Amino acid sequence: MARLIFITGGVVSSLGKGLASASLGALLQARGYKVRLRKLDPYLNVDPGTMSPFQHGEVYVTDDGAETDLDLGHYERFTGVPSSKSDNITSGRIYQQVIEKERRGEYLGRTVQVIPHVTDMIKEFVLTGADEVDFLLCEIGGTVGDIEGLPFFEAIRQLGNELGRANTCFVHLTLVPYIETAGELKTKPTQHSVKELRGIGIQPDVLVCRSRHPIPAEERRKIALFCNVSADCVITGIDLSTIYEAPIRFHEQGLDAQVLKTFGITDAQPPDLERWHRVVDRVNHPEGEVKIAVVGKYMQVKDSYKSLSEALTHGGIANNVRVVMEWLDSEVFERDDAASFLESVDGILVPGGFGERGTQGKIAAVKFARERDVPFFGICYGLHMAVIEAATDLAGLEGAGTTEIGRPRHPVIALMTEWMRGNQVETRVEGGDLGGTMRLGAYPTILTPGSHVAEIYDCTAISERHRHRYEVNAGYLPRLAEHGFVVSGWSPDKRLPEIMEIPDHPWFIGVQFHPELKSRPLDPHPLFKSFIAAAVHQSRLV
Repeated sequence: MARLIFITGGVVSSLGKGLASASLGALLQARGYKVRLRKLDPYLNVDPGTMSPFQHGEVYVTDDGAETDLDLGHYERFTGVPSSKSDNITSGRIYQQVIEKERRGEYLGRTVQVIPHVTDMIKEFVLTGADEVDFLLCEIGGTVGDIEGLPFFEAIRQLGNELGRANTCFVHLTLVPYIETAGELKTKPTQHSVKELRGIGIQPDVLVCRSRHPIPAEERRKIALFCNVSADCVITGIDLSTIYEAPIRFHEQGLDAQVLKTFGITDAQPPDLERWHRVVDRVNHPEGEVKIAVVGKYMQVKDSYKSLSEALTHGGIANNVRVVMEWLDSEVFERDDAASFLESVDGILVPGGFGERGTQGKIAAVKFARERDVPFFGICYGLHMAVIEAATDLAGLEGAGTTEIGRPRHPVIALMTEWMRGNQVETRVEGGDLGGTMRLGAYPTILTPGSHVAEIYDCTAISERHRHRYEVNAGYLPRLAEHGFVVSGWSPDKRLPEIMEIPDHPWFIGVQFHPELKSRPLDPHPLFKSFIAAAVHQSRLV
């Protein structure tokens, strides 16, 4: 049975519970322990799949096709442990499962209540697979005191009692604000947050206090006194130059040691953080710089492209350069000349997205990259825009477009209704639930020998994660190939084009999947590594 670590938050949201959880998981892993991380989200959506990126940031997709919270991306990037459907649950799914059981009569006519039925379902989810790891870390979304989060806090309180204090640890993140006019750090928000948590019946073992300034010993002792913890268990979480420095700084303050001490473990081997030191050194001391234009439609909320920005950073780490990301709203190109924004960049990336807004701007960015020999990377919808641009400007197919946003004369992008997943046929139903029309999760791709992507991956068979509804229409591929835009990666049944490239271009690749989801700071994704290398070469040509 795993030891359970619950990470909660107070005062305000977005304090960095996901990064703290991921960092703690990485530290325990570096000590030789096997870890798994989970996220409990109190909102009533069944999953974030149909939520706007402006509301919730990116949707992180797992190998088994779960649409999950973006914090699972942090978990994977820091630990390398692939997440699954069992690692993210919402109030919506919990209540859905409880109601389904009630409708089937499984509660034998009893009155269904939050306690014990909802809390029991939460505990069942938390404990699934707990015997497979040494430590199971569970992050509770939102902040203590949120009305929708109360069943989750009650469930973990019950687990603390049932499993015993020797098998559970509670880590609470709070904010210690600095009041500029007074020139002081204020500990009162932390005191009130812990009071709220203790009122629910949970006594935190360790506090992680977010602050823009180091917290002096005197303030830490004050926090410890009022919050009923040891002063050694008050950990400062200050802003860092890179998030990948977090495991190092948390270890220096004893976060992992104090958590282990809670479990009575005092003889654990020290963590090997050498790889993290190398990553931080490369981020902070690069040998050069490249500028990448990311032309998308959710620019107001950078978390909409969280995995993408991190994957670009990983590509920079692999090439020992700093990647400066120029976030450009594609709608700008519909009013102004793309060249005025893109002349100075070393690479152009068009990411995924849905809907008509900004599509013409994305197509203009693709055209600029193709005609000016600027390295281009199209991901999912970015591939679709590249196909439409090539069909129109190279193949002369006037009226080429996607059936996602209309009825084009030449539907070079269309809704495929059937495909194979292994030996099983999967189908889409037009007009079905939005989540049901997606091709989600990991699918294999066979690369064309001798192609650019086969050279990049150094193999001919890969597996990548998908999240999309529409596909490149294979009927138009011969016409595109005549003009130099060819398929270099197919689904195993040869029905779905997965990767397309222009061999005569310095670097022009579009992929149907989302490679950013599998990139890690300690293991950068091959495509991002190669794309940034091409951008480095481009910067030296200018």
